Amino acid sequence: MPSPRLNRVYETYMLRIVVSSIGNLMGIVKIDGALHEEARRASTIMCRSINAQAEFWMKIGMLAEANPTLSFNQIVKMQREAAQAGGPGAMAA
Repeated sequence: MPSPRLNRVYETYMLRIVVSSIGNLMGIVKIDGALHEEARRASTIMCRSINAQAEFWMKIGMLAEANPTLSFNQIVKMQREAAQAGGPGAMAA
């Protein structure tokens, strides 16, 4: 089993993303070290794992591209309402 330090170095350059929208397949996504550090900080503040934070950012980014006239708050509200209604387009918590 790799050491925790080796795992941390690996995570600095690679991030495993669980893609829940296609049956929980896992992939490896290369990201910049600075972006990984931002995801780590944000995940701590938001009480999410680093992977959950990156997945949240990707989902919001995809929705923002698909709905360029909506604000971040409107997108989150739309997702919250879909989740309460049990809609398929809602983000996982």
